[in-house]
Amino acid sequence: MSLRWLDRLEESLIAFLMGAATLVIAMAVLHRFLAGVPHLQDLVIRIDVSWAQELCIYMFVWMAKFGAAYGVRAGTHVGVDVLVRKLKPEHAKYLVIFSLLAGAVFTATIGTLGATFVWENGAHYAFTHAFGIENPDLFEGPTSPDLEIPTWIAYSCVPLGSYLMCFRFLQVCWHFIRTGEAPHADHGHVEGIEDDVAAVGAAKTAEEAAKGSNGSKGDRT
Repeated sequence: MSLRWLDRLEESLIAFLMGAATLVIAMAVLHRFLAGVPHLQDLVIRIDVSWAQELCIYMFVWMAKFGAAYGVRAGTHVGVDVLVRKLKPEHAKYLVIFSLLAGAVFTATIGTLGATFVWENGAHYAFTHAFGIENPDLFEGPTSPDLEIPTWIAYSCVPLGSYLMCFRFLQVCWHFIRTGEAPHADHGHVEGIEDDVAAVGAAKTAEEAAKGSNGSKGDRT
């Protein structure tokens, strides 16, 4: 079963949150700057952007949670592998599997606790109210101070991101059991830079070789 749609959704969500947060921050900074311009003060001050900071905080939290799940899939999380390297391959694989399963259990626990918190702090009320079911025992839940949205919506990133991270741990673990390979990122390599350096080096070598060839021809003549 292909999960490319999930990979693309994950990457698109992270990219959207990162881009949107950058634009909102830039807008807020520009608003503060223009508010100090004498001829524009009266007009700019009327525009309320007090919600920008809160929105950016929520977007960065969502981006971090889903980015952590992406990091598991891509192997970009920093890990200590001193013990794994000292063990024999047939023994090291069990330690790798244990660490991946431990990560899955931990993130599943965080996701369950987060889901319980979200459900009890407004999500239960929102869903029952949406279907026309009135229950006086349910708690409507708090709202955020600036955006004035239910906080359970913002906090939903905890169970969603944690469960996705748990799934990624299990996905990587299953792939490792089948193939013996786990995703690993080279933190000392920046994509594109070494390739450019190699290309420049090859060009210089070719240029020097061409100059040497022309010089030897000149000596013969």
